[in-house]
Amino acid sequence: MRNLWTKAGVFGSVSMAFGSMLWSQKNPDSDQASSPSGETDPSSSYELKLVQVLFRHGARTPLKSIPDVMEAQWVPTLLEPPAHTQINYEVTDLNGGPRPPAPVEDSYRKNILSGGSFSGQLTTVGMQQLYELGKRLRTRYVESSFLSSTFNPAEVYVRSTNIVRTIESAKCLVAGLFQQKEKEIVPIFTTASESEILYPNYHGCKLLKILASHRWAESSTLPDIAADLQSIQSALGIAAHQHIDFILIRDDMVARETHGLPCPSVLDTWRTKVEQRAVDMICHVYEPSKRENLQLCVGPLIHKMLANIEGKLQGTSSEPKRKLFLYSAHDTTLIPCLMALGIFDMKWPPYAADITVELHQHRQTNKPFVKVSYIDQDQLIPGCSGVYCPLDEFKQVLSSYSLSSDLYQSLCNSKEDSTKP
Repeated sequence: MRNLWTKAGVFGSVSMAFGSMLWSQKNPDSDQASSPSGETDPSSSYELKLVQVLFRHGARTPLKSIPDVMEAQWVPTLLEPPAHTQINYEVTDLNGGPRPPAPVEDSYRKNILSGGSFSGQLTTVGMQQLYELGKRLRTRYVESSFLSSTFNPAEVYVRSTNIVRTIESAKCLVAGLFQQKEKEIVPIFTTASESEILYPNYHGCKLLKILASHRWAESSTLPDIAADLQSIQSALGIAAHQHIDFILIRDDMVARETHGLPCPSVLDTWRTKVEQRAVDMICHVYEPSKRENLQLCVGPLIHKMLANIEGKLQGTSSEPKRKLFLYSAHDTTLIPCLMALGIFDMKWPPYAADITVELHQHRQTNKPFVKVSYIDQDQLIPGCSGVYCPLDEFKQVLSSYSLSSDLYQSLCNSKEDSTKP
């Protein structure tokens, strides 16, 4: 087992800094600083070559309602799509064939909430959030003439998890990005659940399931979390036998607040604590201090994004005109990615949050640089010498986490004892 982890590649220690490092100001002392709108400006020192956007879906119905608490009414009218978010699109597998079966979505359809809607469904509010994200990307990339004003599949690749809320979120983003201008049907690519890399895949990776199930079970029993959970359970009048945790409570609470639906008044005084404990739980589950956990959660996705960069630079991409990759995913995707980058700010990613990774080339030296932003704020990645991070430094930062498909499968299917925490 140890040999496999060693083969996964640790080329240097990575600083796992958990502070929010937001660089939205221009640094006059650095040639690597630029105003946010300058990247596609011919006068900029850098020429934009490729953009990859990893984003969370929009607001949705809760996955589960808090038990023994007055339920909100999730009526179907909350899910009506605005006309301006409609486009012609088709969901396919990665090879353009029929959409794969969707067991995760099927499980949501079995859970009908009070009011008649299914759990985990994108709402009108969520659709508008993604449309607005698309408009922000339009300002940055279409109005600067980096992208064509009409959707072009040779330029833009749209990938989503095979779940309706992320598929619809991708559709709404594309509608905002191109203002419903598409010459042909927009393909949205998905894959079968066992081969999904856009979220930590407990179904497709045996080792991750072993590690994560232990951490999930343990997270609610940690002394501080357990004490607070008992207190809030009592305050809300939830029966002792009911299985709840802070992530479940937060999910229902935030969904209600976002849609203006009534929330138990008790939660008003608990809101900050619920947010804190939900983050504490997810940090315990992902355990960023242990490299293998994050490797198995997002290693294949990081490898894919780095491969997209290399393909663009080396001219080996099967789609040489491709300029934008859109990845529609989940909060459970963004959190471990932010951890791997060393920029997780200990706040749960809001609906429609995005991590945008730009590849630039210096106009004088032709050297490649990467710039990362989170929710439209430029980030200084620990291990990088500037906001415009030399590609070699960026790859070094992520070398501890990137996993090729073959190595990922080797680790996932390892027969050696991996049950120890």
